[in-house]
Amino acid sequence: MNIDIAKGKWDQLTGKAKQHWGKLTDDEVKQIEGKFENFHGVMQEKYGMTKEQAQKAFEELKA
Repeated sequence: MNIDIAKGKWDQLTGKAKQHWGKLTDDEVKQIEGKFENFHGVMQEKYGMTKEQAQKAFEELKA
């Protein structure tokens, strides 16, 4: 997969995340930038999820 395709897929995924979880700011999404551990941490902080819940929610979003 080339970098342009990967970037496009990431942009689509972050758009879905921002739609689904309205508390996520653009800055937070930029900080995450493909680092899934960071995503889990933000979701735990913003939504009070456990790491496992955040992982599951992210996997469901990708589907």
